[in-house]
Amino acid sequence: MTAILGISAFYHDSAAALVIDGEIVAAAQEERFTRRKHDASFPRHAVDYCLQEAGLSPEQLDYVTFYEKPLLKFERLLETYVASAPRGFRSFAQAIPVWLKQKLHIRRELKAGLGHAYTRRFVYPEHHESHAASAFFPSPFDEAAILTADGVGEWATTTWGTGRGNRIELKQELRFPHSPGMLYTAFTYTCGFRVNSGEYKLMGLAPYGEPKYADVIREKLIDLKPDGSFRLDQSYFNYSAGLTMTSQKFERLFGPRRLPETELTQREMDLAASVQQVTEEIMLRMARHVHKQTGLTRLCLAGGVALNCVANGRILREGPFEELWIQPAAGDAGGALGAALFVWHQLLNNPRTPARPDAMHGALLGPRFGSSEIVPFLDEAGAVYTRYESPDELCDVVARAIADENVVGWFQDRMEFGPRALGSRSILGDARSEKMQSQMNLAIKFRESFRPFAPIVLADRVHEYFDVPAGLESPYMLLVAGVHPDRLRSLEGDAATLAGLDRLKVARSEIPAITHVDCSARLQTVSAERHPGLERLLRRFADLTGTPVLINTSFNVRGEPIVCTPEDALRCFLATDMDVLVLEDCVLRKADQPDAPKHERTEYLQQFPLD
Repeated sequence: MTAILGISAFYHDSAAALVIDGEIVAAAQEERFTRRKHDASFPRHAVDYCLQEAGLSPEQLDYVTFYEKPLLKFERLLETYVASAPRGFRSFAQAIPVWLKQKLHIRRELKAGLGHAYTRRFVYPEHHESHAASAFFPSPFDEAAILTADGVGEWATTTWGTGRGNRIELKQELRFPHSPGMLYTAFTYTCGFRVNSGEYKLMGLAPYGEPKYADVIREKLIDLKPDGSFRLDQSYFNYSAGLTMTSQKFERLFGPRRLPETELTQREMDLAASVQQVTEEIMLRMARHVHKQTGLTRLCLAGGVALNCVANGRILREGPFEELWIQPAAGDAGGALGAALFVWHQLLNNPRTPARPDAMHGALLGPRFGSSEIVPFLDEAGAVYTRYESPDELCDVVARAIADENVVGWFQDRMEFGPRALGSRSILGDARSEKMQSQMNLAIKFRESFRPFAPIVLADRVHEYFDVPAGLESPYMLLVAGVHPDRLRSLEGDAATLAGLDRLKVARSEIPAITHVDCSARLQTVSAERHPGLERLLRRFADLTGTPVLINTSFNVRGEPIVCTPEDALRCFLATDMDVLVLEDCVLRKADQPDAPKHERTEYLQQFPLD
């Protein structure tokens, strides 16, 4: 037996992953345990969980691998500061002490984090090698092109290459400071959202605007080549050596940064639409170039930019590849998994047999809590609940509650790995309801009203409700598709002329709660193979209502990591306007809980900084 522990840490989204004899055994982000979103600290709790899942101790590990090369990253920082001196001194003065104290001593930090019990070799693949390994090795393909894109690793910001059998080969890279992730994050920052956190908000905001600034971006900020490579005019940016993302020159061009939590204006919507359009163009050009260079018909994606599901949808629809597979933990957390798989296949030269549908086990790689743990917890908490011995009976009760416009916290099976809740730590609602999008945003998630919700749909009926290619699967909520034209409602009179956030007032389809203002949806297909419990519930809801679609959003409030434990779930349930909580075979109704109205909501919400 060969046990390999992969770790990503010290920047954002720390995580751990355990691979034993090539099998992905466990993986989790540290934030789920510490309840600090994007926790960057050593993933002590995630490591402990992974080892516990396999019944191992640190001294039984054969390899520990860190997802990037710290010295190479430090080299890039020093060269960047020297090149920009003396302008970057303030940033230099903040960054270097952290490096000297911690980040230059990763081996020491890893040894300490493992309690000094692990005494064998540490391995350091490059950042984008870890991304590429996470993209290809768990994929169902024997050979494929690989494209990785993010903010920056050591030097690389984007790479492409190939995967064949048990080997990956990266052939070309785009280097810092020219970065698709940094370009997108600069506009995230300008629109008043949190860097390395709010990029998904920018993507959700884009359909409310018009790409009025796209030509300005192309003319002033970026020199984009036919192959998707580009150079950014650094006079508009400040991220290389400063403490902000953009420069005064950028502000003179686009206006000052919106202050967080202030009113969103049409300018922010148009900026979002513009950079989204340019990012999609970059990714499409890159995909076409990679196809031309490799001649391969399948593409694997990873890196933070691969979480841009709108761009992914366009690559699938308009790009030259027949099949697309995206790592569900595409960001830095997934680097921990990629690093472990890189050691097993690439360095140890172990064979690889592609798994169908893939090797990610539905991304359900986190902790699971059974009834033997949940029931004593609920009894001690004084909760009122009903247990259902039959899964069919439980699904019938829950499906009827959702059909009656109740909002349900759904806590089942192992926790998901990656940023998306895929039906294990989810909040579910009726996609047919015209009030549900607003209700869930404002009274349950406590987040901005413009934010769209994603649908889950039975995989064998997806073509009835969404405009997708035959046989499409989107199990990880990483593709955007149009709602099927037959399900759309025609807009007439004033409804057709609404602009900005006023467009929220109009129901655009038979499933309005998940139909974005551009009539698209971030799609998750559900099959019994990957998510048997969720599939059973969805099929029962379809039997009751005729509609095989539900809202699926993450089980948390704004700024909170997705819930991990039953304790997390109960606290969130009591502090919000959720109606029903399902903890495995136990069902709680809010109205039945003692003192439920007295639960301190403000105190709960204040635990989590706004994202």
